[in-house]
Amino acid sequence: MNEVEIKDNSFLRQFETNFDGHLAKIEYSSQERKVFLTKLVIPEAITKDEFKEDFIKSVLHHIQEKNLRVVPTSPQIAGFLRKNRQYKEMLPVGIRIEPDLI
Repeated sequence: MNEVEIKDNSFLRQFETNFDGHLAKIEYSSQERKVFLTKLVIPEAITKDEFKEDFIKSVLHHIQEKNLRVVPTSPQIAGFLRKNRQYKEMLPVGIRIEPDLI
């Protein structure tokens, strides 16, 4: 994994990173000890294939360091968690993401 430097912009409620002069972000909302990841925005100009995964991993690592739980309401982030089962312990009790049955 390539660590992506992220900024927690709490005013806009989004995790941000600049990559090649473009702003990528994951919007969130917080409630109690949970972070709801609501929207992933990666500009079309960012074409590096592994950037999206590295960005999501960096955000999850940041959340994990704060000992918070994550609720993925964005389909893209839920799909990432479905493929990367090592992050399932970050989900709150009662939240499950089933693997694809394809």
